[in-house]
Amino acid sequence: MKYVMGVDLGTSAVKILLVNQNGEVCHEVSKSYPLIIEKSGYSEQNPEEWVEKTTAGLAELIDVFDGDVSDIEGISFSGQMHGLVLVDHEGQVVRNAILWNDTRTTPQCEEIYDVVGKQRLLEITKNPALEGFTLPKILWVKEHEPEILERSSLFMLPKDYLRYRITGHIHMEYSDAAGTLLLDIAKREWSQEILNLFDLSTGFCPPLIESHDFVGTVTEQIAKETGLSDKTKVFAGGADNACGAIGSGILNEGKTLCSIGTSGVVLSYEERNDLDFEGKVHYFNHGEENAYYTMGVTLAAGYSLSWFKDTFATEEDFDQFLDGVDEVAAGSNGLLFTPYIVGERTPHADSSIRGSFIGIDAAHERKHFARSVLEGITFSLNESIEIFRNSGKTIDSIISIGGGAKNETWLQMQADIFNAKVEKLASEQGPGMGAAMLAAYGCGWYPSLKDCAQEFIQTSKTYYPIKENVEVYKNLFKIYQQVYTQTKELNDQLREYRK
Repeated sequence: MKYVMGVDLGTSAVKILLVNQNGEVCHEVSKSYPLIIEKSGYSEQNPEEWVEKTTAGLAELIDVFDGDVSDIEGISFSGQMHGLVLVDHEGQVVRNAILWNDTRTTPQCEEIYDVVGKQRLLEITKNPALEGFTLPKILWVKEHEPEILERSSLFMLPKDYLRYRITGHIHMEYSDAAGTLLLDIAKREWSQEILNLFDLSTGFCPPLIESHDFVGTVTEQIAKETGLSDKTKVFAGGADNACGAIGSGILNEGKTLCSIGTSGVVLSYEERNDLDFEGKVHYFNHGEENAYYTMGVTLAAGYSLSWFKDTFATEEDFDQFLDGVDEVAAGSNGLLFTPYIVGERTPHADSSIRGSFIGIDAAHERKHFARSVLEGITFSLNESIEIFRNSGKTIDSIISIGGGAKNETWLQMQADIFNAKVEKLASEQGPGMGAAMLAAYGCGWYPSLKDCAQEFIQTSKTYYPIKENVEVYKNLFKIYQQVYTQTKELNDQLREYRK
């Protein structure tokens, strides 16, 4: 039996999967590392932590592996997007990595619009200038730490730095490069226009490759530290959302993913590179060659639910807490929740907006509130689906993963609100599985990622829309969409009272 490994470099931990040729996860290991938060809005990590914890995790996995290490044919990666890693001419890191959830770069986003122009930026990069992306971080370092940028030979993204340390070779693949605001998405090349506008050289950007491309083998040093064979092949990998899509089988037109974690993502497969969503949703290169995906984000999806539970039912687990929501009819007896508790991303990129319960009645019990929170999160995700549909896309099949796939009532609610069939996977491993699939494809196990997905990914249950619920939710969704505009001014006035 042959094996591959998928390494998912997340924000809080690295997760490593050992997967066999049947797509079965034989072993997995997770190693956590800390965030460095020097002040409000800052979020950094020491890249050395990623290397140390990944090396330790690989060694731990090899320790429990009872086969021959030469049977582990390949490794590939998934990683947190947008994070800025700067290295000098010797390949040494010159400062901590600035992460995707760092929000210090609002002035730099404004600078990008001033210099490039909003419309031109969308034409080239297909995305608006948001604090999370990489270019604003580079400009922040240029302004506040010019001596650091002076010492920097090039920039990398987190998983690309980790892969460099494992192979000794520097590359970046398209799905992660798409989140830098430096890539011409359609042409699939670094934008000379944007680089010139900010006095950055092409050499500052790593060479671009495909996600399944072979980039080298494990170095002797890493082989010695982990127990892996130094003949183990290493493949480029992809951004966490691209790998999450691959690991969930989002590899055909019309296929859409709903992933509910702390934040929520609706991600849809795109064959074309010329659609115009006016920057309302993210538009990135996929981990599959010559494919793309569009993505909308709800900032506080699962977080809205955990916030509500932790505030009003600290001692209960989620199953207890959600007990009874299935008894409440669609619409929560006229109670509506908007999940803007930390601001919102899609379709309202607004850091000041805050959440609401609308229509509280003396007859409402806790179960009504709990259900309205689930409905509000799902309405927010539906905003992204509606953007896709209004652009002419057909969305009839949605794969649900994460916290939203752990509760039957919520899965049925998604089918009703999205008005599409919703599928739950038999085994859900997310981005780590997508990385393993890229390694399997890279090793030549399958002629395409689609063929690999057919072998690796199975559906365990499908939920279909219930007609009467669809009608109720269509009407409620229209009301939900009014809440943002009607509470925006009130929230702006309340902002000065937030501590």
